[in-house]
Amino acid sequence: MGKHRLNDNHELWVYIVQKLNKKKWSPRQIAEELKKDYPLDMTMRISPETIYTYIYVLPKGSLKKELIAGLRRNHKRRYIQSRKAKIERKLEDMLSIEERPKEVEDRIIPGHWEGDLIIGKYNRSALGTLVERTTRTTILIPIKNREAETVAKAFAREVKKLPQQMKLSMTYDQGREMAKHKLFTDITGVKVYFAHPRSPWERGTNENTNGLIRQFFPKGTDFNKVSRYQVKKVQDLLNGRPRQTLGFRKPYEVFNELINNNTVALDSGE
Repeated sequence: MGKHRLNDNHELWVYIVQKLNKKKWSPRQIAEELKKDYPLDMTMRISPETIYTYIYVLPKGSLKKELIAGLRRNHKRRYIQSRKAKIERKLEDMLSIEERPKEVEDRIIPGHWEGDLIIGKYNRSALGTLVERTTRTTILIPIKNREAETVAKAFAREVKKLPQQMKLSMTYDQGREMAKHKLFTDITGVKVYFAHPRSPWERGTNENTNGLIRQFFPKGTDFNKVSRYQVKKVQDLLNGRPRQTLGFRKPYEVFNELINNNTVALDSGE
């Protein structure tokens, strides 16, 4: 099977096998439970995709058959993940989400963002989205095109406007549009951490917010025909909306309170 971290971590592998075989847990459930059972032991952490990948590269035999049978989608082969793994390798000098400070996951300290692109009509246009994990403050970013340098600079222009204490990190998926993440970091000083392939729950705040944004810009929207004014108007509507997760306070209110300022340091309108 070649070199794999599970080959050298017997305790982790036994834990995974027990949960798959005896409890029929999904790889995602196992990965999340590990964080609870071993909160301080980073060697007992693994992504759901890594579990899937390891199972499918096991030599043929009864163990492999039993483990695959325990998966909800017990296909004999794993096609999608192998293609995504190629995408992961193309991004140079990535910082994995596994290297991200624990404070980000716990939402203890504000200033940690999740980023993404919402793709427009015929895949020919896009809208950048940034969501702050603690306050749920949303920044919408007009994007001229999906070239990596264009995206990096567009995101950087918005992030540079933030108060210093709100510029700590960004978590993104492994899309090619963030291939120039080092340029983004050079401009802003903000480190970019990358989620595992096909793991949208690792950027759950952003994924949920994208759903809200689709209320204003439904699928099929041509963002090349949407003005910056319209984009920022939607941004203000989102940040001025009471959110249950904030105790029905508004993201802008919580954001302003945290930076001890009466005005929001975000661009709104033209």
